[in-house]
Amino acid sequence: MTYFVTLVVFKKNCMKPTQKLAEIRKKMLASGIDAYFIPMTDPHMGEYVPDRWKTIQWLTGFTGSAGNVLITSDFAGLWTDSRYFLQAENQLENSGFELVKLIVPHTPEFIDWLEENLDSGASLAYDDEVVSTSISNMFSDRLIPAGIKINSEVDLYSGLWTNRPQMPSGIIYEHDLKYAGLTRTEKIEQVRDRMKKEGVSYHVLTSLDDIAWTFNIRGRDVNYSPLVIAYAVVSLKDTWLFINVDKIPELLGNKLLNDKIKILDYDWVYEFLKSIKAGSNVLISQASLNTRLYNSIVSVCRIRNGISIPTSLKSIKNSVELGHIDKVMVKDGVALSRFFYWLEQNIGKERITELSASVRLEEFRAEQDNFMGPSFATIAGYKGHGAIIHYEPTIETDIPLEPDGIFLLDSGGQYLDGTTDTTRTVSLGNPGREEKRDFTLVLKGTIQLAMTRFPQGTKGYQIEAFARRALWDYGMNYGHGTGHGVGFFLNVHEGPQTIGSAASGNRDIPLEPGMLISDEPGVYREGKYGMRTENLVIIERGNKTEFGAFNKFKTVTLCYIDVQLIDTELLLPAEKEWLNEYHKRVFREISPFLNRNEKRWLEGKTQPV
Repeated sequence: MTYFVTLVVFKKNCMKPTQKLAEIRKKMLASGIDAYFIPMTDPHMGEYVPDRWKTIQWLTGFTGSAGNVLITSDFAGLWTDSRYFLQAENQLENSGFELVKLIVPHTPEFIDWLEENLDSGASLAYDDEVVSTSISNMFSDRLIPAGIKINSEVDLYSGLWTNRPQMPSGIIYEHDLKYAGLTRTEKIEQVRDRMKKEGVSYHVLTSLDDIAWTFNIRGRDVNYSPLVIAYAVVSLKDTWLFINVDKIPELLGNKLLNDKIKILDYDWVYEFLKSIKAGSNVLISQASLNTRLYNSIVSVCRIRNGISIPTSLKSIKNSVELGHIDKVMVKDGVALSRFFYWLEQNIGKERITELSASVRLEEFRAEQDNFMGPSFATIAGYKGHGAIIHYEPTIETDIPLEPDGIFLLDSGGQYLDGTTDTTRTVSLGNPGREEKRDFTLVLKGTIQLAMTRFPQGTKGYQIEAFARRALWDYGMNYGHGTGHGVGFFLNVHEGPQTIGSAASGNRDIPLEPGMLISDEPGVYREGKYGMRTENLVIIERGNKTEFGAFNKFKTVTLCYIDVQLIDTELLLPAEKEWLNEYHKRVFREISPFLNRNEKRWLEGKTQPV
């Protein structure tokens, strides 16, 4: 059963996008505003935005998950990345908004536009509740020296958005200790111990995954992640949770109170922060702190910005979590194996599309114990769609699968006992020489990184070349990071650990034992196909030598790799040995849960190369 994937349906609004844009411009003119900025974020800066804060969707009609809007008297633009170029062009037609194509994903290129197009003396405005402190600081650092005035307390859309969705109101629940491994009081004490070392009196928690982990609570407020809309503050003596109290069941509420957690209304957080003792040292994380919160704190306190303490603590899984991760990978591997068996048996015999395949995969996962929903929107890319790195099939783009060509499937599940993320690229028939070469070079990268031993203290970017070397040798590369951290029944993209890109992590964080991270090189040929093989790996302690301690990776994902796409002449003996041992383990762990036909099929898929 899917608990936190929802279909976004806004009630019909009598105003068209062009009318809404005209009304916004009227308000801008009346207030002396030259440019108005709207981000696709919520007050917590999460990856997936609840309906209440999907302002860009309401205003423009664009339904993608990433974008920023700028409005002036004669220009209205939406910045988004290559995943959404085709979708945005279609949805923005006749809206009054034009598509501005991001050159580099996850970058604030709209600031460049403002610098180039606003004159000295012009004014920029935005709603400080949904703009992060880090973006506000960029505006200040780059625009104020150019003589541009900034007003961060301007909401021009709420009065027009008459049918705006309410705050998420789902009831929260406790993440059982048998999965979490530590009680909330133990976690809070760990936070306090770290606060003492860092010399801070208060720690403001704004990231929803930090709060869910710290308090051992989960919810249904956000698509794909079991999160709860809330804030929290931890001091050296007290703990406050700011949340809609109607969301808390009586039994759980009593447990929280017994654990000495003070529960206050969600909106009270701003006044509370203003009441903190003047001069106190307060730890924040600017990336997830909205500007209104920052301004509430900075007026009375000394601010220290850094990675939040729960983010660091939860990145290293405890022994109970690690035990569950091994088990959840078996369950997810069973679902994937049954899906690929079904696909192979039915392709060309019944109509299967990218969307219907995604639905069927979720049905296989739903048969597994403790399944709570997908961990992100399934990337099911057939042929040319596989070359769109974060492609998500829609009704408009959905195409049928045929017994020919390449199919890339990147998917994951949320379970009470863990979070998964796996990519497999398979041939649906007649793979060519170029396809086999590209697939094999990508696979070499996956294997080479998995086999890497590295000194303790190594950072992800320092070893990323192992995943790219085989492609580089052929003059090939890929434009995304190689590895992102993964939460434990939390976010599928969760730092601070990262390999390569800092999009969902921090490049300066060492890879430490207990971290769960992805290993996913790829290569993409526009209009033809995408190749990516992604496994999740756990960092473990390796050997100790006279040169110091070393760490290693343990691959935990369990799903066969399509050997019919491999050019074995390109594999080194050590790479063949790794693949054969991996396939032995996949068959050993997965086959006991398959029926006779599925087991025979998997045995064939995992034969030595």
